[in-house]
This record gives sequence, C-alpha cells and structure tokens, in this order.
Amino acid sequence: MFRMFMSTKRRTIMKKFIAACAALLVFCASAPLAQAATPYAGLSAGVSILTNSDVDKPGGTVEDGIEYDTGYGLNGAVGLDGGMYRVEGAVGYQVNGVKTVEGDPETDVDVSALTFMANGYVDIPMNGAGVEPYLMAGIGVASVSFNDDNEGIDDSDTVLAYQFGGGLAFDATPNVTVDIGYRYFLTGDVTFDDVDYDGVDGSDVDVSVSGHNIMAGVRVGL
Repeated sequence: MFRMFMSTKRRTIMKKFIAACAALLVFCASAPLAQAATPYAGLSAGVSILTNSDVDKPGGTVEDGIEYDTGYGLNGAVGLDGGMYRVEGAVGYQVNGVKTVEGDPETDVDVSALTFMANGYVDIPMNGAGVEPYLMAGIGVASVSFNDDNEGIDDSDTVLAYQFGGGLAFDATPNVTVDIGYRYFLTGDVTFDDVDYDGVDGSDVDVSVSGHNIMAGVRVGL
C-alpha cells in the first residue's frame, strides 16, 4: 500500500525563498540588462521522464523504491532577452503515474509537481544561421504531490527545486522563436511526517524526486 500524509515542514522557508526569487527578478529588470532587453512570453509542453525514487523509511533506505510511468510537462514563462543572455520567471506543471512501489504494481497513483522557477540562459550566437543553441540553469520551489485515488489520498510537500539543460532555438519570424530543449530537474527530498508506507508505520519518509524533461515550445517577443 502506498499511503502518505501531508507534511507542514519548511513552509516558512519556502515563502522566504519565493520572495527572494521575486526580488532577484525585480533586480534583473532594473539592471542594465533590462535597459536594452526585449520582454518575451513563452509556452512549452513535452515529455516528463522521472527516474526511480529512493525511499528513506523507518528501518532503512530502499533504492529505486518507486518506479514511474512516462508523463507530461507544461511550462509558461515571462522574461527579458538581452541578446546573449536571458532571465525569466517560469511556472511549470508535470505529472507521472506511479508504476510500482517496491516491485508491487500500482494503479491510479501519480506524482505531480507544480514549480516556480527563476531561470538564466546563455544563448550562443551562430552568425545568422537561423538556429541558436543555448545553455540554461534555474532554481526555485516545487510543490510535489502524491495522489492515490484508491485510498482517497492527495498529499504534498514543498521543497527546493533545481534544473539545468540546453537546447536549440529557431527563428520562425523576427518576433517568434521555436524552442526545443532538454532539462534535468531535481528537488530536495520530499518529506512526509506521518506515514503508513508499504505497511510500515513510522515518523518520517523521504522520497527523492528527479528526472528528464524534453520540451518544445514558442517564445514571442513583446
């Protein structure tokens, strides 16, 4: 049985971190970069592939304790394009079904993550080739939820989140760019306080969350 109950830890820390990210974006918008930058908005969607989660439960750690199905991800962003450098704030959502827990098949169980990220990009000029590779990294917070329709459980924890990756951007028109990218996404361990996990009662269970996102989307200069 896969059962977890909501954690209330780190809420104050996460609120302060969100405020810090917002302050960072405000600073970037007021810095010299913003004076010559073009604002933009972007939307993307793609495939989410979570790696197997290690589970730290009472009595020890189970490596690859949770296996996931391939899922999907959505992302929306607004940012500033300064030529070679970009900064943005992004909201994302991804969901994956839980395939097995310690080898036992699961149905109607999924894990989802609602993310709020501050991202930075380095665009690599290609001398008018019409395609531009880029590298990126981001930091933020993720509200990670485990949902079990069989047990009527919908519980979550909020943790730090990170991502880095790269991709290719293609100029469709002077103001529209098509983007194909890869992101490696990971969070701090998701902690649940009062747990009945696989028939074991205990105080805390920590679950690792990380994976690969392959996304395609568009950016529109404003």
